[in-house]
Amino acid sequence: MALWCVSANPSSIICKCNATAPHALDATYIRRAAQLADKSAGFTSPHPNFGCVLVSPTNDVAGEGFLYAQGTTAAEVQAVEAAGERSRGGTAYLNMEPGDCHGDHSAVSALLQGGLKRVVIGMRHPLPHLRGNAVRALRHHGLLVHLLGEDLSANLFEDAHKACLLVNAPLICRAASRVPFSVLKYAMTLDGKIAASSGHASWISSKQSRNLVFELRGRSDAVIVGGNTVRRDNPRLTARHGGGHMPMRIVMTQSLDLPEEANLWDMSEVSTIVVTQRGARRSFQKFLASKGVEVVEFDILNPREVMEYFHDRGYLSILWECGGTLAASAISSGVIHKVYAFIAPKIIGGKNAPSPVGDLGMVEMSQALNLIDVCYEQVGPDMLISGFLQPLPDMVPVIPSLDETFDVDPTVSPYESRIIFFYKTWDPYGALSNFSPHPIQMPDENGDYVTWLSVEHYYQARKFVGVDDPMAQDCVERIKSAKSPEEAARIGRSMQKKKPNLIRSDWDNIKIDVMYRALKCKFSIYPHLTSMLLSTAGSVLVEASPHDLFWGGGREGEGLNYLGRLLMKLRSEFLGESSSSETPSLTV
Repeated sequence: MALWCVSANPSSIICKCNATAPHALDATYIRRAAQLADKSAGFTSPHPNFGCVLVSPTNDVAGEGFLYAQGTTAAEVQAVEAAGERSRGGTAYLNMEPGDCHGDHSAVSALLQGGLKRVVIGMRHPLPHLRGNAVRALRHHGLLVHLLGEDLSANLFEDAHKACLLVNAPLICRAASRVPFSVLKYAMTLDGKIAASSGHASWISSKQSRNLVFELRGRSDAVIVGGNTVRRDNPRLTARHGGGHMPMRIVMTQSLDLPEEANLWDMSEVSTIVVTQRGARRSFQKFLASKGVEVVEFDILNPREVMEYFHDRGYLSILWECGGTLAASAISSGVIHKVYAFIAPKIIGGKNAPSPVGDLGMVEMSQALNLIDVCYEQVGPDMLISGFLQPLPDMVPVIPSLDETFDVDPTVSPYESRIIFFYKTWDPYGALSNFSPHPIQMPDENGDYVTWLSVEHYYQARKFVGVDDPMAQDCVERIKSAKSPEEAARIGRSMQKKKPNLIRSDWDNIKIDVMYRALKCKFSIYPHLTSMLLSTAGSVLVEASPHDLFWGGGREGEGLNYLGRLLMKLRSEFLGESSSSETPSLTV
């Protein structure tokens, strides 16, 4: 496989230091940290990517680590544990500033306990509530901290800095705009056709290219297509890797003119969301609902509105696999950040054969959109050309943190609202989530205490405890050994859907109590989490999951929000108040 990359937008970084050997090592190890950060891509849902390399005083790699999924052990903790005493007096290389949003500062604490003297960081954390916090904490404890683009700005670091930006491009876009990082993917013949005149398109690209597309899907929160693609190709849009993360499937259609029989209505593996114009085909909306398909109506259906909506749902990355009409609309709306074009060495011809991008309203070649940071890669017989339609936002200028803003203007506070939303573990109150990386110890059926990696691990396993069936017992063990809360949830939910007979008969009656006892254990074990919970006194806590209408609050407040209600009940208990004075009844 050959690979050529040509930068169309060379950096204007000003050289502040000489390209000495130590700096060359710094650049090498930062690039390694960025490579590590990307290792979980496709196996878990998109999340902030962290990698850590610890180098001993003799310039030997002492330990490495990367964040596998939200709610798992920090990269820095893994690296320090792997290094042992070899890290003392050494240097830590991080692709991104640690984002300790669980209240325990585990990454910073690990670096301090590991005896590191210096930390080199590829970029500051882009999320405002985390930006600069770890850098200040490390410097406060006497560590020498160097940031690429600030303290280290030689041309030598250009590629390393770019690698750090690229591995967290979705997070950067989320911090700088109100849309997820969006990638447009298409395959076309050498003469620029994505199908024959008849509409037949299987297959333009090679099997190697299609396998790479599966990888791109696995790196995305969702895959989006238009109505024409559903009618013409009847796609499945699965990652097809036999396990791991499966992206949500989104269909964007103005008229809702879709077939009743479609692979996307099969919800056994992964869910589908249809976004459409408000009022479109009410009867068909009811049909989709009967299949379990979620329908979201928009007053104005356009790519910008749709992407802002999915940004609010917490999506980081979306892959567009649509036809030319929707692709042109998405490009014109400014929501496409990167393009992957697979070009097959075939010629199909055809006056009416469709092209990958429809009318953009351009009449002169000078109006053409030029890609940035273009890469050329041979994939089997095909050529893959990729590049950015718009540059990543510049993260070098320091955005004041919340603490710094408060110092300037004490009247400014992001937490004045009476409603506190939490969902992803990297949210400001992410530690409230049942997915947060805080192990708990709970008694089993024999009264012996067992350690569970998270509240979610324990909750999912309890669905199958006591069921006299080897499959149920095996499911408990698989959940217990799951590497992340996300995987524990995927195992439990999938088995519940496929084998409902394996779920204990009293589950609906006890699941609230199971969750409450697990949450109480978690907040009792970790004092800093108790402090975070008590700091929300007087505010309504809402779990902002748009998918789970039982534990979450839903898209428009239609959810039951039982997780938020349990936390408020627990807060009242810790404060010595009666739960009835603050929260609704928890009776289902």
